[in-house]
Amino acid sequence: MTRRFLFLLGSSRADGNTELLARRAAEQLPGDVEQQWIDLAAHPLPDFEDLRHDSDFTRPTDGNTGLLFDATTTATDIVIASPLYWYSVSAHTKRYLDHWAGWLRIPGVDFRATMAGRTLWGVTALADHEPVVAAPLIGTLNNSAAYLKMRFGGVLLGNGSKPGDVLTDAEALTRAKTFFQQEAPLARFAFEED
Repeated sequence: MTRRFLFLLGSSRADGNTELLARRAAEQLPGDVEQQWIDLAAHPLPDFEDLRHDSDFTRPTDGNTGLLFDATTTATDIVIASPLYWYSVSAHTKRYLDHWAGWLRIPGVDFRATMAGRTLWGVTALADHEPVVAAPLIGTLNNSAAYLKMRFGGVLLGNGSKPGDVLTDAEALTRAKTFFQQEAPLARFAFEED
């Protein structure tokens, strides 16, 4: 099966540090790996409305919701490229993940089974020099992957505040060279015990 990477850009700024770092990591992928890049700010989703007790969910076919549903369900690897905003993912990214709750309830589409075994990755730039502040973002992605029985490749962290700063983070750029080459284990909830 051909690997197909879906890169979801969650920044409110075009060509931000997170996107620059994600693109550096993506440059290392083999040429036969398909890549699809979607900017969530340019393809906004409506706020998620929880209708599970009021009506049936239907498979989205039109607009940005249909585009993102199709891209998500056909990807082998999903890369959430979200800057660290208030210690978690951006609003664009959170809205996208919220839609997963609706996709789980679409009749005839077993979203959980479709996503099981695929890999979720993260890329983020943060202004803080202490990586521990990204723990809530990492937990959000890890636990989302665990819920769907996905693999979790971890989060590539870079440091940067002003545009282009991440390109001076030599450690992040070195990690980017091999980030997608690592074997991603099956995700486990952060609070699970061995």
